[in-house]
Amino acid sequence: MATLVFKNVGIHSMAAAVPRKIIDNYRYTDYFSEEEVKQVVDKTGVYQRRFAEPGTCSSDLCFAAANKLFEDQNVKKEEIDLLVFISQTPDYRMPATSVILQERLGLGNGTITLDLNLGCSGFIFGLSVVYSLMERKSLRKALLLDGETRSRVYSPKDRKTAFLFGDAGVAAVIERGSKYGSSFFSLNSDGSKEDLIKIKAGGYRYPSSADTMREKVIDEYGNIRSDEHGYMDGGDVFNFVIKEVPQDIKRVLELSGKSLTQIDYFIFHQANSFINNYLINKLKIDPDKTPSTVGRFGNTSSVSIPLTIVSELKGRLKSKNLLLSGFGVGMTWASCQIYSPECHLSDIVEY
Repeated sequence: MATLVFKNVGIHSMAAAVPRKIIDNYRYTDYFSEEEVKQVVDKTGVYQRRFAEPGTCSSDLCFAAANKLFEDQNVKKEEIDLLVFISQTPDYRMPATSVILQERLGLGNGTITLDLNLGCSGFIFGLSVVYSLMERKSLRKALLLDGETRSRVYSPKDRKTAFLFGDAGVAAVIERGSKYGSSFFSLNSDGSKEDLIKIKAGGYRYPSSADTMREKVIDEYGNIRSDEHGYMDGGDVFNFVIKEVPQDIKRVLELSGKSLTQIDYFIFHQANSFINNYLINKLKIDPDKTPSTVGRFGNTSSVSIPLTIVSELKGRLKSKNLLLSGFGVGMTWASCQIYSPECHLSDIVEY
């Protein structure tokens, strides 16, 4: 395990963008019966999602969120010295999307740019990278962008994943200041479980071909996908989460010296309502302290934690202790306990 402590760095402001296109999950696909669809949707608690239009990328959603943040929160572009972009649906295999966003946003050529290829734990990993660099006093402010267009990754003919994932982008400005106090992180990975959530083909290990793009029936239930669609072993993912995540949350609380009752809000990765309800019950957390967006936006991978903050906590983050926990593809999982003296949140942009 890796635990990290940072001092006097925190989130100044955040904004989010979601596509205008709303998907009603009960009416999403013609490939399954109404009874099958209702059973899946009711179990996962994902009732609506947002899908990006053709040609709209994760970077476009982050660009819209960043511009909203600049407009609303009196952040000067010339003060941004670091830009980190988190996504597993980038614009290109190369160049890095962060470099493209630096130019699009009109940031200076002296800006440090980094891409992080991480899934559901990515926002917390990204925060740790930014916090680490921001402890260096030569940097003024950082812009953390996190975007996904997961609607393009999964097959609508595979009931295991067809009703879960949506698209969104978030922007956060991180700065130094004694008001933020100490922040505590626990970061973890287990590559032996790489096959639990994966897109097998399309990279350099299994390059794209006519065969990898061909759809095929993949199980006795008639689910259909190609090797270039994402897949997930839901049962083993659940077993992984219930084993590792409660321990990780307790670990980061021990590191910070806080108890569960001293945390004002717990923001979990919005995998599905079944997993999150289990965590709430397992840890004996007050449900009122666990804001949720999975019903309206679905699983937006690494974006789900910051999207939930922007969507649900506007005007509620003055002098609050937050615990964030993300878990998924890799497998990777991460938790952090941070203090918010006052994080400024913009209204969500529809793009």
